[in-house]
Amino acid sequence: MRTEESAMTSEQLDSLRTLRMDFSRLIMQHRFVVDEMLTKISILREESVHAHSYNPIEHISSRVKSPRSLLAKIRRRGLPLEIDVIRKEITDIAGIRITCSFIADTYHVLELLTAQDDIRVVEIKDYIAHPKPNGYRSLHAILEVPVFLHGGPVPVICEVQIRTIAMDFWASLEHKIHYKFNGDVPDRLIDELTEAADASDQLDRRMEQLHSEVHDRAPAVDTGEDFDDEAMRILWDLSRREG
Repeated sequence: MRTEESAMTSEQLDSLRTLRMDFSRLIMQHRFVVDEMLTKISILREESVHAHSYNPIEHISSRVKSPRSLLAKIRRRGLPLEIDVIRKEITDIAGIRITCSFIADTYHVLELLTAQDDIRVVEIKDYIAHPKPNGYRSLHAILEVPVFLHGGPVPVICEVQIRTIAMDFWASLEHKIHYKFNGDVPDRLIDELTEAADASDQLDRRMEQLHSEVHDRAPAVDTGEDFDDEAMRILWDLSRREG
């Protein structure tokens, strides 16, 4: 009895090997785009701390779909095993999640990212201003970023989700509940999740209001002549050492 592989023609085997190599390259490129985006986000965070003494980003996480997970999604979507189709139709192979303290920070971070010349915005979905029916809130941005390989730049899609700590906590709980009930969540729990989402939104907005009040009433920094003279002396000493 012949095995499945031996039953294939030489042409079919060559086609499968090519597909396997292309599939592996696709996954690799999405790992690279995550690295590229994490570098950009880290620079934005560090620059914000340096320039404004404020960090709008609390946490960053990332992932690239495993080959098995990607194949499962291709099957669910009924897509052909063609790399160009997969690249175009499945936009969450590479994913980054940015968690911020306040709602205003989420929009600020999104604006900073999308303002970069080498990032092309494919689509933005504002689930903060327009939550999903179940109460889910977040900013979703589908971004195209060039990955520079030996053959030249390759545009690769990355999905970026930006949300507050409260939104992230709610989304994590909602995901765990749906996983536990295999998607068939009792109506009572769905209602409670929706109520919790509203409570989370109220908390976000109240905390942002408190943050604004504290920021507005913060005492001004004394920048008298003594301070200026001391700062000039320190900077002069540093420049001499580095020179």
